[in-house]
Parts: sequence; structure tokens; C-alpha cells
Amino acid sequence: MKIQDPVYKGKFIKRYKRFFADIEFEDEIITALVPNTGSLKTCLNEGSECYFTTHDDPKRKLKYTLQMLKTPDSWVGINTHFPNFLAFELWEKTPLKHWKKYDQAQKEIKINTKSRLDLVLWKNSDQFSQTKIKTEHIEQHQFHFVEVKNVTMVKDEIALFPDSVTTRGQKHILELMELMEKGHSCELLFVVQRDDAKGFAPASEIDPEYARLLNEARHKGLTITPIVCDISKTKLSLNPKKILPLKF
Repeated sequence: MKIQDPVYKGKFIKRYKRFFADIEFEDEIITALVPNTGSLKTCLNEGSECYFTTHDDPKRKLKYTLQMLKTPDSWVGINTHFPNFLAFELWEKTPLKHWKKYDQAQKEIKINTKSRLDLVLWKNSDQFSQTKIKTEHIEQHQFHFVEVKNVTMVKDEIALFPDSVTTRGQKHILELMELMEKGHSCELLFVVQRDDAKGFAPASEIDPEYARLLNEARHKGLTITPIVCDISKTKLSLNPKKILPLKF
């Protein structure tokens, strides 16, 4: 995935009110949007290098968007909007081994009146030859559902999720387990937007309930795929050869 807006390097000063960051650029302090609702624990180092983009959209209040932060060991992509695009690009270009049996994919599938999941995969057949699925199809046929999560935290070479308590993430695991009970296969794809991790685990000290649910779902057959994102100044891509081992 190529970042379309112009990219510049600056010096990260501080984050505040969750969605704002001050950046030093060309001897000035500019304010940028932080496209991440998490804590960004292990990423916020005052004085570190960062990449940000600019745009000319008059509808947006801030002209700048923080995209990447430099830690001592890695660049970290912080934009939570990117992982879904990266997952679909992975499906289109270099699908994971267990995805290759499917020939259809759809983003943002509504699984009930209140919830959506990020990606669904299926194989066209004589029994089901739709190129787009609807909620009612879920009760009639079997699919592979994929929920995508963004990972930015690494501690002791272990990528950890979440970096703050996530009731929404807990709900997604419960929904995936319900789908598995109905005969569907399900997967959590953890997009690790940094390259200094050697394993993956839930952040049990931050959100013990999420860790408990993830472990329960794993034992019920949930596929857990932590995949490393290759990052450069203007491009991000998921590498199917960089799947992290589970450390829980």
C-alpha cells in the first residue's frame, strides 16, 4: 500500500488529548492528527523522528497527520485505518497459505444488526455462487471470517495487544466464537506495524479479560495470525513470510 499524500520527516514532541501531536518541522511546531485511539505505549519517545503527511482537504481541521514514529529498534506505523487495506491487499496479491482455497472476498460484512467484521472469504461453488454475501447468507452457508487488529506495542521482543482496555475487541472475540459455533471458521489477523518483535501474546496486564477471551477462542479453534508489516517512508505491506509465533 502506497501512502498517497506527501510524506515529511519531523521530530515528535508530544501527544495530547489523544488525537493531537506536536511535531517540530523546519524550526516550527505544527499540530498533527493522531489516527490511533490506543495508548501507543512503547511508541511515544519525545524527540524521536517521525513521519507525517499533509493534505489539502478543506473539510479537515488539521492539515497534518502523524503516520509513523521511530523507536530505538524500529519504525512504527500508528495509523489504524491502514491494516484493513493491507489485509485486503494481502488477499489480492500474496494470500496466506490457508486463504488460497478461497476465491471470493468481501470487506466490511454485516454479521447482525449491530456489528460488522472486517473481511470474509469463501469459495464459489454450485451450492453458493454469490459474489457478494448478505447477512441472511450467514445462516445458510459456511464462510471464513477475519477480524483485523492493529498492533503497535512491543515489550521484551513480544508484540502485545491491546495497548489499552478494549471492550470492542472483547465483543469481537465473542462474536467470532458465536460464528464458530455455527460452523464457520474464524480468524484474528493482528497487523504488527513494526519489525522488532519475535513473538505475539495478548497484553494480559492491560486487559486481562481480552487475554482470557482470546485464549478461550484459540482453544475453540480460532485462527490467530500475527503478521509483520514491512514499513518504509511511503509504503507499507504485509509479508506472508513474517508470521510471528504465539507466546501464550
